[in-house]
Amino acid sequence: MFSPGDLLVIPFDDWINDFVRGWLVPNFRPAFRAAQVPITFVLGWLDDFFNMLPMLLTTGVFALAAWKWAGRGMAIFTLVGFAFIDMIGLWPQTMTTLAMIITSVLFCAVIGIPVGILAARSDTTWKVVRPILDIMQTIPSFVYLVPIVMLFGVGMAPGIIATIIFALPPIVRLTNLGIRNVRSDLVEAAQAFGSTGWQMLVDLQIPLAMRTIMAGLNQTLMLALSMVVIAALIGAGGLGLVVNTGLGRLDVGGATAGGVGIVILAIVLDRITQGLGEQNQTRTVSLREVLGNLIRFRGTRPVGDTEKAA
Repeated sequence: MFSPGDLLVIPFDDWINDFVRGWLVPNFRPAFRAAQVPITFVLGWLDDFFNMLPMLLTTGVFALAAWKWAGRGMAIFTLVGFAFIDMIGLWPQTMTTLAMIITSVLFCAVIGIPVGILAARSDTTWKVVRPILDIMQTIPSFVYLVPIVMLFGVGMAPGIIATIIFALPPIVRLTNLGIRNVRSDLVEAAQAFGSTGWQMLVDLQIPLAMRTIMAGLNQTLMLALSMVVIAALIGAGGLGLVVNTGLGRLDVGGATAGGVGIVILAIVLDRITQGLGEQNQTRTVSLREVLGNLIRFRGTRPVGDTEKAA
């Protein structure tokens, strides 16, 4: 039966290989290697810091954070879970994984939130960014590893770069969504008071969109957790290395122990970040309060008590 491939065979894989190996790597690998310097610095500092702290102190801090933002039950789970991780001998690997996750999420936030704000304020930017995010989210995670190794080498920092690429889309999408969903009447009122674009963004749009932005941060964190396991294939350490080592040796117990450690860490971080997002939901913002913040920079007084609550 006839098919287009009978008439024309496109050597797409050869084109990609020629582009990456023949042009991109020889010309830009030094620049890519230099770009990983800040990631290496932040990751190394956090790894040393978390591994330096006593286990009981770290557990206590996370338990208090869980108590404040996720409730008493989550605080108890944090105490028991972290104690279990320490008793099965995986505390150092867990702290390394935590450092990798925080580094990834930090750089995702630094990159993703400004990009999301720009996309929310410009439809043209969103039309450009959206297909890029679609590609980043739909390409299988293992596909990232080959070009990452060729451009950045192997090790912890290249694993973090792969994690950043994989986990970036949710925070961009939800930041864009949160800014766009700010009520139009509040935006019009701010414009009527002569607020600048920066004042309106900082005092109106970001506070009202914070719950959605935190949801994006939460999803980015969970994707980063899943990717750091795969990044162990290119030299990243932590619990992902424990899982992959167990897989390579058919060590069911070792792989299961590493997986359980990842699950415990994921649950704790997920509940804490969810609690931070829900805290923004419970705070109602009145129109008077928003406009008062906006016009305070102008040295004027609020217009009175006749504004309706938002």
